[in-house]
Amino acid sequence: MVNEPVKGPASYFPSIEKKYGRPIAEWQELVRRKMPAKHMELVAMLKNDHGLGHGHANAIVAHVLAAARR
Repeated sequence: MVNEPVKGPASYFPSIEKKYGRPIAEWQELVRRKMPAKHMELVAMLKNDHGLGHGHANAIVAHVLAAARR
């Protein structure tokens, strides 16, 4: 179990940080501030307001919403 590859939405996080120059925690906080909202509304906000690509925005939103359900 040591050094198992990261799976799911979190697997995008290193490339998101590298491409957009902000830590994942900042992106997650942006999403949390807009909640409650629908998944695709949050994705659209990240894409339209912050220039993220669809896959990267979707990964952040999916991760935040999954954590909120726990």
